[in-house]
Amino acid sequence: MSSAKDIVENAIANRRVVIFAKSYCPHCRASKQLLKELFPPDDVLIFDLDLMEGGQAIQDYIAVKTGKKTVPQTFINGHHIGGNDDLQEAYKNGTLQRVIEGLPA
Repeated sequence: MSSAKDIVENAIANRRVVIFAKSYCPHCRASKQLLKELFPPDDVLIFDLDLMEGGQAIQDYIAVKTGKKTVPQTFINGHHIGGNDDLQEAYKNGTLQRVIEGLPA
């Protein structure tokens, strides 16, 4: 079985959009909805950590990697966007579009 670090790093390196979430979380639902509106389904990899074996270990590694213990945590083109508030703000102020296009945030 792969380590939490390997799972996270492989997902971020190999997928355009990765979101680490929980199935019951309203902030996670809001982030997932926005990402589904912006990207084709094949571009978005969703990890619902509460439904996965090893989900807590993945969340623990994400906390080490990002300094954030909460979900959701979103990565686009390898760039850490942050939680739902960060994602929504980046969408509103245009930063998210720059990240999507591969430009510096």
